Amino acid sequence: MSRLATILVATVLCGANPGAASAEQAGDFTFKRVTPPGGGAQRLINIHVEPVAPVERVLSSVPDLPPAPNLIRRAVPAPSSDGVASWFWRELSPGLSAASTSRLATAMQVLARNVGASQGMTPSLERMQRMADSYGADILAATAGTRVSPALVLAVMSVESAGRPAAVSSAGAVGLMQLMPETAKRFGVTDRTDPAQSIRGGVRYLDFLLNEFGGDALLALAGYNAGEGAVARAGGVPNYRETRAYVPKVVSAWAQARQLCVTMPVNASDGCLFSGVQVAER
Repeated sequence: MSRLATILVATVLCGANPGAASAEQAGDFTFKRVTPPGGGAQRLINIHVEPVAPVERVLSSVPDLPPAPNLIRRAVPAPSSDGVASWFWRELSPGLSAASTSRLATAMQVLARNVGASQGMTPSLERMQRMADSYGADILAATAGTRVSPALVLAVMSVESAGRPAAVSSAGAVGLMQLMPETAKRFGVTDRTDPAQSIRGGVRYLDFLLNEFGGDALLALAGYNAGEGAVARAGGVPNYRETRAYVPKVVSAWAQARQLCVTMPVNASDGCLFSGVQVAER
């Protein structure tokens, strides 16, 4: 073979190698030389372009992502729209963030602005006086050294049992302060029908709740009705029809009970000495 022929063969072989490598990388893809049609040819090359998927189809295939941790917030229950006291919660936030020792006084102002709505839930002053005459001494003894006003205890008792020591609820609560078995055991009550024990257990529970919720009487009352766990889980007063009605009922009873005190209390922790009631000296 001549020298020129050898050079030509080597050149062809070197040029073929990159093509072979590309063919391997591209799988079975091969090149084919196509001769352009003559001037009178009718057959044309049809090129079909696959349409791009609509945006909606693409977005629908994107998986949902969990929310960022710093964006997760506990929802505050909305005011009850079907309860008898929706007027009350429209003016008073049920949320934990609104906790304040002055909220009981604020609630009294709400009652004053809604006399027609609150009138039906207000106990008579005569009934409150009879309860104070019967149990005032036990209430004063139980509240000594606590942050619970005797007037608040009388108000809770009025709503819970109307002063009936043997009262039993459908849920199993018993006594003047309507203690559930677990609550009674928790606060050392062995006989829930015994007035002194029931009052003492109820006062201890109220004292715990006021401390738990920063002295806010509305949250403490919600906890007394629904349990402190329910208040914590809801981020405030639970949106239970019974609880949303219970709190303003006790506030209405408080408005009456405080009138029986020698000096009317303002906050849930203020002292109260019932008129005509004496505590026996120990």
